[in-house]
Amino acid sequence: MLEVDLHSHSTHSDGLLTPAVLAARAQANGVKTYALTDHDELSGLADARTAAEALGMRFITGVEISVSWADETLHIVGLNFDAQHAAIVEGLREVRKGRQRRAERIAADLARVGIEGTLEGARKHARNPELPSRTHFARYLVERGIVSDSNAAFRRYLTKGKPGYVEHQWATLPQAVGWIMAAGGMAVIAHPGRYGLNNKERELLLGDFRDLGGVGVEVVTGSHTKDQYETWARYAQRFGLKASAGSDFHGPGESYLDLGKLPELPYGLTPVWAAF
Repeated sequence: MLEVDLHSHSTHSDGLLTPAVLAARAQANGVKTYALTDHDELSGLADARTAAEALGMRFITGVEISVSWADETLHIVGLNFDAQHAAIVEGLREVRKGRQRRAERIAADLARVGIEGTLEGARKHARNPELPSRTHFARYLVERGIVSDSNAAFRRYLTKGKPGYVEHQWATLPQAVGWIMAAGGMAVIAHPGRYGLNNKERELLLGDFRDLGGVGVEVVTGSHTKDQYETWARYAQRFGLKASAGSDFHGPGESYLDLGKLPELPYGLTPVWAAF
């Protein structure tokens, strides 16, 4: 197993565990280089660093930024940046304001199909009041017994074409990559196999991203199949991008992979962590 995990979420965004508990779980699972990458949020990094370093792990600052590109919502992971830098702090503050507006619209849409009270319900599940997310709505729908699990909530209500899906303008790709670079960090495309992009769109995205200064792509991630590891390994090599790896762990029972359970990168790739 890989001793690196550069994608995880705590209660400061939509994870189920606190930064300290998350770090302890990573260390217990054999992780030696670890990043917390909460959605559009940096407030958990100090606690995560303290816990990780006390356990003997190398801690890498991280964030996962929501991005609108073409007609898709993408996620860009920032790694190894200055978490106090004004560019990324102020940029993410604006993104979080957009999350509040989107949550209100999701609740209004769900009310129109007869599901009332979802905004208050989602906020009960959000430990960070600035970050109500679709995951928190999903957890509330499970609590109400409307769906059996979070995956069913997304399939029935919270993905494109469903009654609780809301189109939203997030950060642009140049903004997200620019904030990360200004803060001295490395920009990585998160779980690219999840996006509904055809081959031409993938090539456009990777070219745009590289030209803006992006340096990496997640190849091994909890969202990818083994075939996708190889697919994105080839894309990384073709576009001269480094390879990253992260479980995208949100919590027990909600994630495809646990922290520290990632296989090795495919042969011939340059890992992003070689530059840390």
